[in-house]
Amino acid sequence: MTSLLQADCDAALEQTGPGVWEALRSSRILLTGGTGFVGSWLLELLLRANDVLDLQVGLVVLTRDPVAFRRKSPRLASAQAIDLHTGDIKWPFRLAGSFDYIIHAATEANADLNAREPRLVFDTIVDGTRHILEVAAASRCRRFLLVSSGAVYGRQPPDLELTPETFLGAPDPTSPQAAYGEGKRAAELLSVLGAAHGGFESTIARCFAFVGPYLPLDRHFAIGNFIHDAMAGGPVLVRGDGTAIRSYLYASDLAVWLLTILTLGIPGRPYNVGSADAITINNLAQTVADVIDPRVSITIVGAGTGGTANAVDRYVPNIGRARRELDLHSTVTLADAIKRTERWYKGNRPSGFGRKKVTFVSR
Repeated sequence: MTSLLQADCDAALEQTGPGVWEALRSSRILLTGGTGFVGSWLLELLLRANDVLDLQVGLVVLTRDPVAFRRKSPRLASAQAIDLHTGDIKWPFRLAGSFDYIIHAATEANADLNAREPRLVFDTIVDGTRHILEVAAASRCRRFLLVSSGAVYGRQPPDLELTPETFLGAPDPTSPQAAYGEGKRAAELLSVLGAAHGGFESTIARCFAFVGPYLPLDRHFAIGNFIHDAMAGGPVLVRGDGTAIRSYLYASDLAVWLLTILTLGIPGRPYNVGSADAITINNLAQTVADVIDPRVSITIVGAGTGGTANAVDRYVPNIGRARRELDLHSTVTLADAIKRTERWYKGNRPSGFGRKKVTFVSR
């Protein structure tokens, strides 16, 4: 474990309530999506908890390609507490033994794929959730966590500054681009129905936007692209008019929130996961440049929906429920989160860094 990840995980251990660790002690956990951004951070924190707290958690990670996982994250893949199981959530599968907890974090969170093959995205989310719920029932799982998305709310109204869990908006069901959000809505319903049928408790985390080590810098995540551009010497390219509004939670906070919702969240009650500190994409680009290299210029290369109040694209959660009920908080400032991400990538810079093609940025 790098010194930065170790420091982040140690701080997260102190931040997490003792009830979480006692609930997880000596448990067996199944994780889907273990090779992604969310899954990697959950593994990092749980492995560190094993080392520091002698938690004795056993982890089974479902992966389509164990060889690729070992190549990408050799330290995680070789950890004694982790057992890799080859499988694809798109198809039914079985696992021996029982699980105390199941975390379903696998998804097709790829904006380009959602644009090209929306039905594949929808089917993967829905069928994958159905298959993992069947495993949860068969393995006598105690608690199940669905890693859902703020996309279930659809477009945030211009007069709604922060989206609460009680907001009953939804994606446009006639738009192919709503496949991801509609898939997550269906997955939430399936998780509640599956819990009632399978005799386990189901919890729901509606995730917004994040930053930190393991975040892809060449996908549709605005902050990842900006960090890449600044580290490559600039300019930082803003695709759109820069008026869109987002917020970002640091990765170690994300892992703490998810494990807390898994163990202490009220079953069937969704919790927003993210930051309520809103920032425009233009200001985000400037912040990234200021943190990484103030000499880097900002270039706006596209047009957006316009800057009128009725057209502003917002994606910012109300996190009051998580604060009140679970005592969850953001502990890392945006500037510090950007700096930590840069530091980690400097030590893990892949070959070909600086050469990328991103067709659009949405989050």
